Amino acid sequence: MSVNKEVKRITTHILQEMKQRGEKIAMLTAYDYSMATILGDAGLDVLLVGDSASNVMAGHETTLPITLDQMIYHAQSVVRGAGRAFVVVDLPFGSYQGNSKEALNSAIRIMKESGAHGVKLEGGAEIAESVERIITAGIPVMGHLGLTPQSIYKFGTYTVRAKDELEAEKLKSDAKILEQAGCFSVVLEKIPAKLGKEVSESLHIPTIGIGAGPDCDGQVLVVNDMIGLTKGFKPRFLRQYLDLYSGIKNAAESYIKDVKGNDFPNEKEQY
Repeated sequence: MSVNKEVKRITTHILQEMKQRGEKIAMLTAYDYSMATILGDAGLDVLLVGDSASNVMAGHETTLPITLDQMIYHAQSVVRGAGRAFVVVDLPFGSYQGNSKEALNSAIRIMKESGAHGVKLEGGAEIAESVERIITAGIPVMGHLGLTPQSIYKFGTYTVRAKDELEAEKLKSDAKILEQAGCFSVVLEKIPAKLGKEVSESLHIPTIGIGAGPDCDGQVLVVNDMIGLTKGFKPRFLRQYLDLYSGIKNAAESYIKDVKGNDFPNEKEQY
């Protein structure tokens, strides 16, 4: 039986137990109360208030423009509907890089103002000091390695990361550094499945994969992609469970037709 059905609230300790017992961790992004309520009721273990809100909610090309205030707003909404799910919030670009004091202040703001349960940072050795400082304040930290979208202009492409030996070795080293710094989990994004398996087996903390193969301790997708709200974005790692784009578009077209044809509202739909 899933641990999720036995507890009032998922915690970092429970996520660790899930890894130890071989139970996969199910994680999706969420950005608003309504979606968080649905996903919480469905039984998601973890909800990530991702900086992908910059793309799917605000229409930006990258995750870079979203601000700390905007992330807190989304996080507040998600926490209210999350139920027993563990809520993690991305620290947005510019709120933690290169300054561990600023990183701590950003993390504290998220925790105090949103009621979330942890934060997520992108990067390896270069952010270890910030991770340690945040954790000393009692704030759980999730790491993120592989394709790190906040560094997209450095990479220049969204292609698979760590295919060559040098980058793969750095990723493995960074994963260990994040574990030693105190991270409770690490997201592995868009790396070879073999490397995802190797890293997952080398760590005591859970790994969450997105395009990192089936041997990670859990999986995450952007919910808007998973339910087909986004159009034209279909990377290999995405399994689309619904086609809400077409469904909502068809409903809107039917509504337009009924309004213009004076069929809505009818006699039963008025006072």
